[in-house]
Amino acid sequence: MVDYNAMPNHRILCVDMKSFYASCSAVMEGLDPLECYLAVVGNIDRPGSVVLAASPKMKKEFGIKTGSRKFEIPNDPRIKIVDPAMSTYLRISTEITRLFHRYVPKEAIHTYSVDESFLKIDGATSLWGDAWTVARKIKDEIEREFQLPCAIGIGPNMLLAKLCLDLEGKKEGIAEWTYEDVPAKLWPLSPLSQIWGIGKRVQRTLNSMGIFTVGQLASHSLEQLEAKFGVMGNQLYYHAWGIDLSDIGAPIMEGQVSFGKSQILLRDYKDEKEVKNVILEICEEVARRARSHYKAGRTISLGIGYSHEEFGGGFLRSRSIAEPTNVTMELYRVCLELFHENYVPKTVRQISISLSNIVDDNEMQLTLFDPSAWKKRKLGYTVDRIRGKFGSKSLLRAVSYTAAGTAVIRSGLVGGHKS
Repeated sequence: MVDYNAMPNHRILCVDMKSFYASCSAVMEGLDPLECYLAVVGNIDRPGSVVLAASPKMKKEFGIKTGSRKFEIPNDPRIKIVDPAMSTYLRISTEITRLFHRYVPKEAIHTYSVDESFLKIDGATSLWGDAWTVARKIKDEIEREFQLPCAIGIGPNMLLAKLCLDLEGKKEGIAEWTYEDVPAKLWPLSPLSQIWGIGKRVQRTLNSMGIFTVGQLASHSLEQLEAKFGVMGNQLYYHAWGIDLSDIGAPIMEGQVSFGKSQILLRDYKDEKEVKNVILEICEEVARRARSHYKAGRTISLGIGYSHEEFGGGFLRSRSIAEPTNVTMELYRVCLELFHENYVPKTVRQISISLSNIVDDNEMQLTLFDPSAWKKRKLGYTVDRIRGKFGSKSLLRAVSYTAAGTAVIRSGLVGGHKS
């Protein structure tokens, strides 16, 4: 049993903008976000383009959601299909964050994503009222000033606020969970991947241990979970009890930090050489993201998704190396190994690469077999500084100017989509 009296009992709001991209575009088109049929598509000129967001009615009545394809959208005169306006979405997100500043200071706000934020309102309740009152005020002001709908979950910590939002708040508009609600509302939950922070891989491992519900996870032996998962086992156990000791802004699951990039290609790639060119471009971006945080990693993962025209499928493989790295060509070397070992001659439509098992990049183990390793590391940071000062197109690899390259086109996008 867990003594909740000894646990933090804050007032945390998790604010989620409903179908944010679609709702913003609906307002820009003069439509009601909750009543219209609208889909935001990566490129309206390509039938196979991905749906980035869909209005609530599009999801409910037509089954069109994020990840659907444009050709799946019915030919219905009520449906509006629009290109993304990423720059506008980001500006609106920034303005919504400024609205939060009316209620709490900067350090009490954690922007989790462009459409979701956490607010710690412990010190604001004496000014604005209890958590429900603050939540209603924020919800009403967002709808009045931006004409955008939102949902809010309230909890004693970030985890329960997020779970409350996902499992109840999105249906009710505003909802609150306390520690007392954990047995009735959290423990029956299944599959386990519905819990914020548990992915499919961890879920499969837990299932193999006979754990299928959150209640079963909460009643499992803590010692066995720690033996199986290490530190994460401790976190899994306490999260099953609704306990989260992280502060605003801290990651929910420590040890799951990674740097990655997944790209749905602009067309089908049938030439193996072209696929390798894009892999190199993505390695460059993943390495840059790691360097921007002064991090390096030991585990490199490559995912290849084949075209639906060839019945889909693909593979995801990982390999760990002896020394952590954030050097582009080192990532590329490992990815090529994984590619040659697992690729079958089929049309490729999606490529994903990630760098995990992360450590601080503050030292390097020198080796006689690669005396220039420190120069490669320094070169990466130098290239990043040049691109930061003169733009992402100021230095590109030659493959980016081939027919297979995507970096030139994507340099004019925001968040990978039209601005």
